[in-house]
Amino acid sequence: MVPIFQKLNMMKEVTIMIPEKKFSFFMELMNQLGLEVSQNYDIPEEHKSIVMERIKEDDQDPGHLEDWDTVKDQFNLDS
Repeated sequence: MVPIFQKLNMMKEVTIMIPEKKFSFFMELMNQLGLEVSQNYDIPEEHKSIVMERIKEDDQDPGHLEDWDTVKDQFNLDS
């Protein structure tokens, strides 16, 4: 007989890629099967530091950034 604490540790972690159009179906299937699903993303510390630095710069000088609604119209996406 296997002790209960060992049964709880008998799970494998799997990473899979799901097509966007099948994602909702997949998540519902996992829920129906009673499986644990995690959508955690590992963000490298270097990326976090870059974002925090940009937020700090914006806090110090909010006027140096342009409004997205104004800037997005300047992009030429037909190339």
